[in-house]
Amino acid sequence: MAQGKIIKVAGSLIVAEGMSSARMFDVVRVSRSRLIGEILELRGDRASIQVYEETSGLGPGEPVESTGAPLSLELGPGLIASIFDGIQRPLQVIRGQAGDRITRGIEVPALDREKKWDFVPRKMPGDKVAHGDVLGAVQESPVIEHRIMVPEGISGVIKSIHTGKARVTDPVCVIQGDDGKQHEVSMMQRWPVRRGRPYAEKLSPSSPMVTGQRVIDTLFPIASGGVAAIPGPFGSGKTVVQHQLAKWAEADIIVYVGCGERGNEMTDVLKEFPELHDPRTGETLMKRTVLIANTSDMPVAAREASIYTGITIAEYFRDMGYRVAIMADSTSRWAEALREMSGRLEEMPGEEGYPAYLGSRIAEFYERAGMVRCLGGDRRIGAITAIGAVSPPGGDISEPVSQATLRIVKVFWGLSAQLAYKRHFPAIDWLLSYSLYTDSLNEWFIDNVSPEWNELRGNAMRILQEESKLEEIVRLVGTDALGWKDRLTMETARSIREDYLHQNAFDEVDTYTSLKKQFLMLRLILEYGVKAQMALDAGVNLSDVINMPVRERIGRAKYIPEDSLGYFDEIEAELARQASALINRGGN
Repeated sequence: MAQGKIIKVAGSLIVAEGMSSARMFDVVRVSRSRLIGEILELRGDRASIQVYEETSGLGPGEPVESTGAPLSLELGPGLIASIFDGIQRPLQVIRGQAGDRITRGIEVPALDREKKWDFVPRKMPGDKVAHGDVLGAVQESPVIEHRIMVPEGISGVIKSIHTGKARVTDPVCVIQGDDGKQHEVSMMQRWPVRRGRPYAEKLSPSSPMVTGQRVIDTLFPIASGGVAAIPGPFGSGKTVVQHQLAKWAEADIIVYVGCGERGNEMTDVLKEFPELHDPRTGETLMKRTVLIANTSDMPVAAREASIYTGITIAEYFRDMGYRVAIMADSTSRWAEALREMSGRLEEMPGEEGYPAYLGSRIAEFYERAGMVRCLGGDRRIGAITAIGAVSPPGGDISEPVSQATLRIVKVFWGLSAQLAYKRHFPAIDWLLSYSLYTDSLNEWFIDNVSPEWNELRGNAMRILQEESKLEEIVRLVGTDALGWKDRLTMETARSIREDYLHQNAFDEVDTYTSLKKQFLMLRLILEYGVKAQMALDAGVNLSDVINMPVRERIGRAKYIPEDSLGYFDEIEAELARQASALINRGGN
């Protein structure tokens, strides 16, 4: 292991000499306080080191020692329901030892070394195994079975396998390797965060990740194993949207990365998730969640690592065959950390001071998402769906981080400050947003929801786009200049906006909407538009059409519970009766 000494300190960047035997991205311990850092640059025997902790008080001459290994995570039972910082230090354990602030140089293992887990074997002595095969399982939480897999680089025949209680570091299996060596396998493995975990085959996403948020599922769906970005200015609701997705998305595991987030927002997550009832499992949401908290007051260097920590944990659970959703909030603050470190390394700056490799780093993160066939003989399939919030300064999405992200992702949920100011949430702008998964998911929606789904979606988007054009005319010459047909189009669009796309995250019923209910709601609103147009054609006055009593029930249909969807048939029948009565009266 290389041992050197500090010759320069520049914020969280230090330069040490005597490091000729060190390697790029090796983890080092800095000074007698043993601060943790990572080598970013090597020039001769000099190493530029990114320190993940506060560097005040450091000076030239203090020792630097390389561990000889890259920044790696401990992967095993104990991840679920845990809260880590950006370099996987367990914040709950540290708080118990050191109080509310992380003590510099504190060394705490990420996974509890003393807790015993009940290991249930899935293989027998004499079985042939290779990388990725499931040796056994641990019931980590009431809803998550943690599958213990053969680590990379090991294949052979099982000589013995453990049954019953064991610590994460205890050997649970002995494998006679193909290389002639005996390998003791524990329930914990280590993995470098900057290297993606291998898989057998990458698959094309073919089913949506249902979120229960109507504007997303209906207009801009994301595939399970897809990638999405949520750009928006300050106060437009990026964090609220990600919280909703974390709570309701159709995923087995949630990895939530608070990357440079305000402390009070992370506090809301930490308080809310353990209390939130998970309708999919009946337990609290925390029983299938891993939180990475790197708040804005924590060292900026660890913020850069937090994204890799989150995606590596997501890949680990993906390899077990789970569907994982990772929320990164926000990648803009992660990019700011990259810019700060690049500036201290005196690298040639790119656009707006960001490093020239900004685009490739963002691509590296999102490309680690996807649906894959995992390694292992059971051919299990896992998926990572990555959703990153972007916080462009002033809401200008022409800035480098937004543009680099848009080149990679296939779903763009553009948030509008104007909608947020009108208290329309989620504030996803339907004229700005898009999803490139729509065509590939059409068949799934037809088979699993309704043959009418895609037609209804297309009609709703057409009406909203027509409303946008008509609004320009109204701004110029007023509503009276429009014909009755156009005014009815605007009224139908208003119903789509207010009664369908607007969703109350704090209402017990409206916070989540199943695909079946979404279909019934949208069909009801569009059916009103059709019936109303028939009434106008029959000579009925526009005000009578707009003021049909049934419209109040249509507007409140969003509050119909999921177990009472039969009420939609009643509302549709009432709509048909009232429209027929108007037509008959108008025709006389």
